[in-house]
Amino acid sequence: MNELLGYARVSTLEQNPDAQVDALSAAGCSRVWIDKASGATTSRPELSDLFSHLRAGDTLVVWRLDRLGRSLPHLLETVQQLEERGIAFRSLTEQIDTSTPGGRLIFTIFGALAEFERNLIRERTQVGLVAARARGRTGGRPPKMTPNKVRQAKKMRDSGMSQLEIAEILGVGRTTLYRHLK
Repeated sequence: MNELLGYARVSTLEQNPDAQVDALSAAGCSRVWIDKASGATTSRPELSDLFSHLRAGDTLVVWRLDRLGRSLPHLLETVQQLEERGIAFRSLTEQIDTSTPGGRLIFTIFGALAEFERNLIRERTQVGLVAARARGRTGGRPPKMTPNKVRQAKKMRDSGMSQLEIAEILGVGRTTLYRHLK
């Protein structure tokens, strides 16, 4: 039985996969697996489960190419593995269907473009971070232990409080407190 099986992915828990699921259902997918994980991560349990359900003659359908993976090598490897098992791949947005020679060609071209776009984003991000640092801005989370909290923690320790009590009062982890009180 040749089935269309769908895969949807959103990058964060706050994002909603409904638009992808609706498009996959409208395309005729009998079932849709949904992961909430970055495309760069290798741990996608729903995708692994989907692969165990795919059989020769089936087609794996995604809403957009970057939902399956963001790097060209990963995409090519995944589609190659599918082809070896007799499974076709279809991307709705890019209108790619690897069951045809033209679809395989377009898949390779779009995969290269997706990787190119990701590299451009990474490059622009790095340039922006360098420019921000040159202006004195630093990225990342603010430190849990401000200089004021460190002074307060030292006074509490000197008054005989345990480090566990101090950590609870200041709302920081014990490891964080130990690191700052050395």
